[in-house]
Amino acid sequence: MANKANKREPLFHMIKRNSLKWYQAWAIRGAALVLALLFSALVTTLVTGENPLSVYAAIFNASFSTQRRTWVLFQNIAMLLSVSLAVIPAFRMRFWNLGGEGQMLAGGLASAACMICLRDALPNWAVIFCMVVFSILAGAVWGVIPAVFKAKWNTNETLFTLMMNYVAIQLVSYFIILWEVPKGAGQIGIINQSTQIGWLPAIGGQKYLLNIIIVAILTVLMYIYLNYSKHGYEISVVGESERTARYVGIRVDRVIVRTMLLSGALCGLTGMLLVGGTDHTLTTSITGGRGFTAVMVSWLAKFNPIWMILTSFLLVFLEKGAGDISTNFGLNKSFSDILTGIILFFIIGSEFFINYKITFRHTGKEENGHV
Repeated sequence: MANKANKREPLFHMIKRNSLKWYQAWAIRGAALVLALLFSALVTTLVTGENPLSVYAAIFNASFSTQRRTWVLFQNIAMLLSVSLAVIPAFRMRFWNLGGEGQMLAGGLASAACMICLRDALPNWAVIFCMVVFSILAGAVWGVIPAVFKAKWNTNETLFTLMMNYVAIQLVSYFIILWEVPKGAGQIGIINQSTQIGWLPAIGGQKYLLNIIIVAILTVLMYIYLNYSKHGYEISVVGESERTARYVGIRVDRVIVRTMLLSGALCGLTGMLLVGGTDHTLTTSITGGRGFTAVMVSWLAKFNPIWMILTSFLLVFLEKGAGDISTNFGLNKSFSDILTGIILFFIIGSEFFINYKITFRHTGKEENGHV
């Protein structure tokens, strides 16, 4: 009894919360963002001596100071959101598809091949149609290979999809040397610059608008697919427990393969949008690391396609702003990365307080009352 009496209660306990309402969760995230900005302002003042308000103004101007910058912002958001939408079905199934980069490169390579090999054989609309079809097929094939191995032999999908990225990079490198212009340049250059064969059409004079519209439609369709279709239900059940899924009659192997077909196909389509709608060329770095950034976008949004619009905006906005403050204030690029890291740290940390609450032990009279 004495041991129990002398045993001290911990200062605080972490208790898992019941589900918060959506506006409560976003209020916590908003508070985390405000705290991140205040802390970043303090760090900026102490380290550089710059006015933090001027730094934040530069971050804002990097995206919205001109019409062109705004369109580029929305285009980058659309491309990041597109690949994030592609990996969501796999992530919900707890299939860790880190091969978005390779699947996009496969789709981009297929599109570039159509633009180069079919430009003299087919009219423009037919070339674009072939680009869409073959980029989707190429991305789907790149995605389904690790899925088949996972379904049949339970291989590690994380390592498998990562290795497929490197294979795709080497394939693209090979064809860049094959198609390089001029020979020995080590790059393809702008494909069909004079004829614009295979270039996606501009809408209202804005060359990025079609990409944005396509991704907006994909966002709505993905939300409906995951939340209101039989396939979406099966993905969720498999993600919760494969044993339960098998018990209720779901063919897990088929769901894995089907889901990765969809994931790879959408990544391939994203590659086509980059080659045909944005860059009009093919390089090994055309994906810009979006396949990996999409992992953060998906997790921050809790695998919700609608909320992913906000997380994509946040990451792209911060990235563009970080580059601008390095130029405008003559700061080391590492400092802009520090500010971005601080903001992301606070936002990711807010997820802890959304899922858990901290309760402190009773003190003073309350403790005496228990004795």
